[in-house]
Amino acid sequence: MTRVAVVLLTVAVTIVFALLAAAATGTLARLDGTTYPAALTRAAAAFAAVITLATAVASVLTQYLT
Repeated sequence: MTRVAVVLLTVAVTIVFALLAAAATGTLARLDGTTYPAALTRAAAAFAAVITLATAVASVLTQYLT
């Protein structure tokens, strides 16, 4: 596999995991009794947190892999 394919696959998997985390967070928030806007806000925060964490990990790993 080329490097471009590996990078694209990694980005796609990361986005899928972020969407799953956001969906789980929104569902749990809604089951807790929050309103739809509050649950959506929590889901968005979880999505952003996963993407931010993946970016931080990638930036640290690039220092060691290059």
